Amino acid sequence: MSVDVVTFGCRLNAYEAEVIRRQAQAAGLADAVVVNTCAVTAEAVRQSRQAIRKLKREHPDAPIVVTGCAAQTEPKTFAHMPEVALVLGNEEKISAQAWRQHRDVLARASFGVAAEEKIAVNDIMAVRETAAHLIDGLEGRSRAFVQVQNGCDHRCTFCIIPFGRGNSRSVPMGEAVAQVRRLCARGYREIVLTGVDLTSYGGNLPGASKLGTLVKQILKHVPQLARLRLSSIDSVEADRDLLDAFATDARLMPHLHLSLQAGDDLILKRMKRRHSRADAMAFCEAVRRLRPDVVFGADIIAGFPTETEDMFARSLALVDECGLTHLHVFPFSPRPGTPAVRMPQVEREVIKDRARRLREKGEAALRRHLDAQVGRSHRVLTESRELGRTEHFTRARLATPMQPGIILNVTITGHDGRQLLAV
Repeated sequence: MSVDVVTFGCRLNAYEAEVIRRQAQAAGLADAVVVNTCAVTAEAVRQSRQAIRKLKREHPDAPIVVTGCAAQTEPKTFAHMPEVALVLGNEEKISAQAWRQHRDVLARASFGVAAEEKIAVNDIMAVRETAAHLIDGLEGRSRAFVQVQNGCDHRCTFCIIPFGRGNSRSVPMGEAVAQVRRLCARGYREIVLTGVDLTSYGGNLPGASKLGTLVKQILKHVPQLARLRLSSIDSVEADRDLLDAFATDARLMPHLHLSLQAGDDLILKRMKRRHSRADAMAFCEAVRRLRPDVVFGADIIAGFPTETEDMFARSLALVDECGLTHLHVFPFSPRPGTPAVRMPQVEREVIKDRARRLREKGEAALRRHLDAQVGRSHRVLTESRELGRTEHFTRARLATPMQPGIILNVTITGHDGRQLLAV
């Protein structure tokens, strides 16, 4: 058994899972299970704890290492679990040196180690740089994620992630371009740029270049790259070069996932977001003028503290007014240490009901998008023998099994309400 990494949460975690595996193996670790946790909601933390117990039952002789955002923000929670041998912070998890330094704790795991001795978590706010971890690819994936940014300087009142990831810091542009080039040489057709606050890219680098500059440099200097995609962005930070790249280069995929969170201005203000409802609508309209085929996804929170039914109705309406297609709905989850915990809370049953209604709204929006694709041609990147993704990140089921990792010209013949059917 080699190092097995079980990952929860965002695309950045998915990327870092491969880095963790390689750094741990480089440090000489074997026959261990690493749980790379997420802290975005209390439910995400609960799922990680549940998975740890299950993994220990399945691998009773393997030491379990817990890392990721939940480990960074709640190290004692995991250190006191008898199934856990070691708790590593977000900075330590990608360091081969850190893995070497703590091998002795793992070696003593079966004899019982005090909870305090299990914790190796530093002050993430003291970290000022982030490195480009050059890897040859991501196992089992047809696209590769490239981490170009980490951390966040904003303090949204609901969000614990800055305390798990630290302040914003970026990978130097030359290193990021070199990593994309290397992955393309390994045969990857699509690269996804990812980060905690991706559109803050470059703020700590000399010259303070923006994300749009990086995107243009990648497209210019890696001509063999077939498809470039962005993970979640904050629309208020989108710069002129980024919008220009959407307008002028078809290799930048026409799909944007927006961190909107709400559709009511007072709730947005209480969230400490930096955009208004009008800003969100204007951004979507501006991008559509530049790229008429663009498809938008968005994160929206249901039941934020003080949210009334009228306020929630404005979030529901935003789905149509911004023309959203792929919705990620989060029932509000109070996170200890955030200002939102101290605000008047919405009843849990109301939150669940609003989340359900938002999801139904999202499902209806997705069906409209699927309906509009029938009869059209698309270029699909195959993820498995039977499934792929269109340029708009819409899933498509292939009538004929194909090799994963290739781009096909297909015609859409129908859909099943969740994915396209393609020949």
